[in-house]
Amino acid sequence: MKALILAAGTGTRLKPLTDTIPKALVEIGGYSMLEIVIRQLSGAGIRSIIINTHHFPDQIREFIRAKQSFGLDISFSDESELLLDTGGAIKKATDHFENEECFLVHNVDILTNLNYQDLITHHRKSGSLATLAVMDRPTTRHLLVDRNGILCGWEYAERHVRIITRDSVKGLAYTAFSGVYVMSPQLLKMFPDETVFGFMPWILDLASTGKIQTWDHSGSIWYEAGRTESVRKASDELSFNPDKPDFLTRK
Repeated sequence: MKALILAAGTGTRLKPLTDTIPKALVEIGGYSMLEIVIRQLSGAGIRSIIINTHHFPDQIREFIRAKQSFGLDISFSDESELLLDTGGAIKKATDHFENEECFLVHNVDILTNLNYQDLITHHRKSGSLATLAVMDRPTTRHLLVDRNGILCGWEYAERHVRIITRDSVKGLAYTAFSGVYVMSPQLLKMFPDETVFGFMPWILDLASTGKIQTWDHSGSIWYEAGRTESVRKASDELSFNPDKPDFLTRK
């Protein structure tokens, strides 16, 4: 199975750290975010990884070369000339996934010990176009799901935006998207015409007619390390041990 690590962001919220390095190489507990995610995916049995790059792409390539690709098959999707947003990044990497039963997508600034194999198994059994990892946590951007965990809408409380993708849906529950998801190859034929587009508007559009499942991993470790304060928090609270099966743990 293959995975795409989304590592092309400019890391604006991590300045001044990202003035000279890409967000993916910002360190937490002595390890870059990119290495943490790669080690987690490798530990889950994923042997082939694609990394999209834009901000200081040569540094990321050199880092992977110096680490001898962690013994994995690692390739790159170059967005140096144009940052494509999440949906556009998946579209550009289409050729990597054409012969796959499914593939996993992971934001580079998400640090988690969720059970990737359980997520993948759940997706395979569900028959969904995509399965989004979710959990119960505070957020201003909620996914709205029915009692079966099917995606039915999205709400951005700060901007008073609420989108419902299915008619006559009642009793929806609120949950938070974790930035990790598994996708079926059918989706590779359902992209919009645009080159640059976001993941959530696209997946919500698909949810109006197709099955987009969620998978809850509440109780797992989960950090979004996209801000300087969250990097400090993760550094204070997480431990990393490459000699143990559970590489990422709480202190």
